[in-house]
Amino acid sequence: MLATAEALATLLSAASPIAGTESIPTLDALNRVLAADVTSPLDVPPMNTSSMDGYAIRSADLAGQATGRLPVSQRIPAGHAPEPLTPGTAARIFTGATVPPGADAIVMQEQTEASGAEVTILHSPQPGEWITAQGADIRSGSVILPAGTRLTPQALGLAASVGCAELVVRRRVKVAVFFTGDELTMPGEPLKPGAIYNSNRFTLRGLLEKLGCEVTDYGIVADKLDATRATLREAAEAHDLILTCGGVSVGEEDHVKPAVEAEGRLAMWQIAMKPGKPLAFGAVRRAARRGETAAAPDSAETFFIGLPGNPVSSFATFLLFVRPFILSLAGVQTVTPRALSLRADFTQSKADRRNEFLRARINPAGGLDLFPNQSSAVLTSTVWGDGLIDNPPNHAISAGETVRFLPFSELLN
Repeated sequence: MLATAEALATLLSAASPIAGTESIPTLDALNRVLAADVTSPLDVPPMNTSSMDGYAIRSADLAGQATGRLPVSQRIPAGHAPEPLTPGTAARIFTGATVPPGADAIVMQEQTEASGAEVTILHSPQPGEWITAQGADIRSGSVILPAGTRLTPQALGLAASVGCAELVVRRRVKVAVFFTGDELTMPGEPLKPGAIYNSNRFTLRGLLEKLGCEVTDYGIVADKLDATRATLREAAEAHDLILTCGGVSVGEEDHVKPAVEAEGRLAMWQIAMKPGKPLAFGAVRRAARRGETAAAPDSAETFFIGLPGNPVSSFATFLLFVRPFILSLAGVQTVTPRALSLRADFTQSKADRRNEFLRARINPAGGLDLFPNQSSAVLTSTVWGDGLIDNPPNHAISAGETVRFLPFSELLN
């Protein structure tokens, strides 16, 4: 069995960014991945602006005095072009408004007393006080969002702040998904003896859609080798990745592994982790297009990842392996989730020879509590928990020690 780090390295070494880009409205680009740098065509702010409501003055007009009385020569709301400031006067100005030429400081209104057409300045400002200089945030010509950035709401705002109405992004990763197991039943259908509801379909579809994938769901495929092979062949033709759930173990009714070996290749099978040992990675051949030769491996194969059928196992292996693989296909530059070092407020005296990923949550004291049942079938633990403790092989955990914690806020992002 491969160690988890070795298995992840194997996947990521195979995941080159997919070809194909499109230009889409910035408003529609949430969670998409930039295919080209975004370079600012302007300074932000594009002019000197006031960061306070108050009065724009020439600091020299106070001649070093602590106070002074000045006539108000103009009023400058945000969005209006000011006139040059007449020497010996003040300009009433509001937050975000353009500082008039000639002014070099803002006195906030709390440090003034207005009377008719005049204002008494009660504070002697330094040049530049309460002025946001042109280009203080962004300089014209600078790269504000590099290619490979996955676009968050704040990234969209940043792109809009320099006037970008459209962004060039990579196309969505196309994923085919199907589920094996004659025991699987969809919610809303009668639950026959020996059957279970197919919770994995809902979890994995949700995870794929959250990553922005274009998903084709082939549903539940019968536990038959020929049916599994036929679905693999069909799915390989128009997708970047085939994701399956169940059927990757070694039982007589586990047909996914032999089906993939018949239709393509397996590069990896079984990982030394708990939960989730039977995880498979490989590729399925595509039928040669008419008039084309399938000479290059990248054009002749569709990637394949087979997840285990237990609900927590499929959930954990998706987060730890499928998520970074898909993000790498999408061209994201950084796919490693940030980990936290937190205190374990529990004891787990029994160590496992495999790398364990334990469901836990942060308690009010800032430590970690462990879900009492760590079975791979207990899906409630994934809702109760805040993340996974990455516990090394053969390591028992003592209360008070520091452990490596992977928050779901990172793994589900």
